[in-house]
Amino acid sequence: MRDFHLPGRSPVIAARGMAATSMPAASLAAVEVLKAGGNALDAAIAAVALLGVIEPQSTGIGGDCFCLYAPAGTGQVIALNGSGRAPAAATPEALRAAGLSKMLNTSAHSVTIPGAVAAWQALNAAYGRKELGYLLQPAIRAAEQGFHVHARVAHDWAEAAEKLALQEAAKRHYLPGGRAPRMGEKIAFPALAATLRAIAERGARAFYEGEIAADMVATLRAAGGLHREEDFAAGLFAAEYVTPISRRWKGMEIFECPPNGTGIIALMMLGLLEGFGPPEGGPLGVRRFHRHIEAARLAYRDRDAFIADPAQVEVPVAHLLSDDYLRALARNIRDEAAMAELPPAGEPLFPVHADTVYLCVVDEEGNACSFINSLFESFGSGLLAEKSGVMLHNRGFGFRLQEGHPNCIAPNKRPMHTIIPGMAMRDGQALMPFGVMGGHFQPMGQTLLLTNLFEFGMDVQEALDAPRLFPRDGQVQVERGIGAEVVKGLAALGHSCIAWDKPHGGGQAILIDRARGCLIGGSDPRKDGCVIGY
Repeated sequence: MRDFHLPGRSPVIAARGMAATSMPAASLAAVEVLKAGGNALDAAIAAVALLGVIEPQSTGIGGDCFCLYAPAGTGQVIALNGSGRAPAAATPEALRAAGLSKMLNTSAHSVTIPGAVAAWQALNAAYGRKELGYLLQPAIRAAEQGFHVHARVAHDWAEAAEKLALQEAAKRHYLPGGRAPRMGEKIAFPALAATLRAIAERGARAFYEGEIAADMVATLRAAGGLHREEDFAAGLFAAEYVTPISRRWKGMEIFECPPNGTGIIALMMLGLLEGFGPPEGGPLGVRRFHRHIEAARLAYRDRDAFIADPAQVEVPVAHLLSDDYLRALARNIRDEAAMAELPPAGEPLFPVHADTVYLCVVDEEGNACSFINSLFESFGSGLLAEKSGVMLHNRGFGFRLQEGHPNCIAPNKRPMHTIIPGMAMRDGQALMPFGVMGGHFQPMGQTLLLTNLFEFGMDVQEALDAPRLFPRDGQVQVERGIGAEVVKGLAALGHSCIAWDKPHGGGQAILIDRARGCLIGGSDPRKDGCVIGY
């Protein structure tokens, strides 16, 4: 239980329905959909569409999404891959001929066909109760009438100002008066509102064909892209139901979306850590953090060597999740010292930090939705299709130009994806939809959250509040909440620790407590959001 003398907040408890998102207005929109008779999936779509307007650095209709949905009473977890593909003309040879020696985050070549809108429509058609047009109304109103900028959004917007200034269209619409909007200021996106209204009236086809698609293609081709309207038309059917992957852990089944997503890395980390006893010093001690760092270094090493689009290359999922492999790999983790060198598996790939929104919803019937939607980096590519108001993501920045690498760019190929919704099940019932944002940090964040909850006994809010660190590029990025003595202890084990200004990620989780008949939700203080229940 939290110390009420200290700053913080309690978990939210409710009986009927609950939404946890990174913005209060989105949580409220989701709850209003639930109260109007929509289910958890309907509420999630309404919330994420609104987030694409009011948290524009993180997400939008120009991005991708993944979803895990656990319909009550079925014992099933439904997984949908809403990530888009590279254009048909995208080959390593074509990109090198255009002067690229590696993927660039602001290049049109890093823009894959956005998959989110097609995914929303597919999910809504299969499992929703409310029309998609109804669910988009909160987003349309916010884009038309304007919204007041929240603190974290304003901070991220200012940080991205240099990127937004690179393209005249983005500069005009996202840097009014030559600067990013400040906290509390109001801004509207009328062109985006018109596009959302077209999708509401005519469905996803309005986005992938006709004037809106033509505007996106024209924007990309003007920036040197290889995209064609035919690529966007194919995107209408790109959303794909896939078989989720899972691992037994502490009496639960933890589900993730399969590759090209990196949820497998979270499952691997849980497997690497489960053979160790309780760490001396508890959840904020040197030993716990050391073990977690080492597990991450090993699992992310395999991510960079093997995770890619399974439709085009073989991804050894069963091998990477096998007990024999994980036990053998875990023997490299020693409490006495950090690994001086990792066992070879492939060269690392760590593009710069990313932005994403994660949300979860549970309705009165017990349907649980774990949903994540992203532009990848802050404001994606920084390329705005001005007539349609669509900010285009840069998910293709995760590709490589290295011939023969599993994640080398190729026509109609999906890149390795960092966004990973999670779902914990117990005895065939949803126990907790959960997720932690933050680009490459996400598997690390998920495993910190899960172990905080189910190993160290924190409540949902405490588990999200707890300080974080992340090994990356040979260093350990440490949030300010981790004490100096712990940092000193990690350094003594051989870790190169650096203070990290930007907090790691931002998460949401809703624990379904069937014994007491309530929902218990938490929302990360690193974002602007909250949990709302009723």
